[in-house]
Amino acid sequence: MVNLPDAIITELRSQLRGEALLPGDPGFESARTVWNAMIDRKPSLIVRCAGVADVIRSIALARQHGLLVSVRGAGHNIAGSAVCDGGLMIDLSALKSVRVDPKTRMACVEPGATLADFDHEAQAFGLATPLGINSTTGVAGLTLGGGFGWLTRKFGMTVDNLVAVDLVTAAGELVRASAQENQDLFWAIRGGGGNFGVVTQFEFELHPIGPEVLSGLIVFPLDQAKGVLSKYRDYVNQISEDLSVWAVMRHAPPLPFLPEAVHGKLVLILPLAYAGDVAAGMREIEPLRSFGKPVGEHIGPQPYTAWQKAFDPLLTPGARNYWKSHNFTELSDPLIDLMVKFATEIPSPQGEIFLGLVSGQANRVPKDATSYAHRDAKFVMNVHSRWEKLEDDKNCITWAREFFKATAPYATGGVYVNFLTQDESERTQAAYGSNYDRLVQLKRKYDPNNLFRVNQNIKPEA
Repeated sequence: MVNLPDAIITELRSQLRGEALLPGDPGFESARTVWNAMIDRKPSLIVRCAGVADVIRSIALARQHGLLVSVRGAGHNIAGSAVCDGGLMIDLSALKSVRVDPKTRMACVEPGATLADFDHEAQAFGLATPLGINSTTGVAGLTLGGGFGWLTRKFGMTVDNLVAVDLVTAAGELVRASAQENQDLFWAIRGGGGNFGVVTQFEFELHPIGPEVLSGLIVFPLDQAKGVLSKYRDYVNQISEDLSVWAVMRHAPPLPFLPEAVHGKLVLILPLAYAGDVAAGMREIEPLRSFGKPVGEHIGPQPYTAWQKAFDPLLTPGARNYWKSHNFTELSDPLIDLMVKFATEIPSPQGEIFLGLVSGQANRVPKDATSYAHRDAKFVMNVHSRWEKLEDDKNCITWAREFFKATAPYATGGVYVNFLTQDESERTQAAYGSNYDRLVQLKRKYDPNNLFRVNQNIKPEA
């Protein structure tokens, strides 16, 4: 714990437009609380920034006094990298501006904005860009790790739609990075996490989507999962890139379209979204119903913003969460068998196994075009263990780790960096694959003293 002299805190507060919070101050506890309840870290100081000047001042303070630094956007990261122990937390959560230019189809987004903030503004003009599936997720963290969602098959990863950023470096300089300026930095931040500075504005390309999209769920009993997933595997090789169909195994939530007898039972859910003509989408999804005997279905046109919020009730803050993740290029029969086996053993009502389909345009980008390297990944699997009580930690974490170990022989060896937990720093290199060495060189250039290290850290030394 670093205790700065009162005179320094007084001077800092006089220089900020935002707030400087110390332990015990009103708002300190809520500012240090993040989505994953397993994270319980206590900074010595939190600066709630009101603009770029506050970010620059905070970084100068950290350099001057050798403070450990963490950076908070929306605080949704599974590893809790928004919060550090005993250092300075730079809190960007108040910076939520989203400005959309419908003529150029561009959006300027501040780092505290959530997906809900972004979608609210962009959908006023029938526009969107590939982002995640939970509206409370922060745009900043999701983007810096690569980012994918329902539109990825058609438009690529989130970073493939990023046009430019404004970023404060470890030296305290505000720079712009794009295909025209600081190209090496722009390459690094498109997947490199928070290793290279504090982004104060993102600029995204937008695409015509909505305001309504065909979307929804088809639900099968888990005892049909093997057959359904085998047919799903073949089906997704043939579908158009307008369509994205994922697979989720979990205990059935009490959804109103499901019979009450199904609530709480293990099920396989096929969530889907179609980014094109509704009638064409209805024709394309028709085969899904023949994969088994569904126990329920809810599919139709609905606002894109509503679909982006559909899973929010299952991902509320305050629960304990532990994830393990693999990338796959195919779903072999032995892998499907393992998925179904471990699904029968999900240790809590909130746990789940999901497969995100990220093929299409995301796979056509060269792996060295951005620091996000996993252009061979067709499926991203997240083993999402989620529970309420501290005493259930061992059981829920052990289940996730054992499933991860059992399925490793079928995986690519790569991993989506945003799904790494706080105990997986040894997988950082795997998160960047063949791009890692270049990232080390750029870390040495832009952050040689590793000021930004409370993350899945790329160290400046090889």
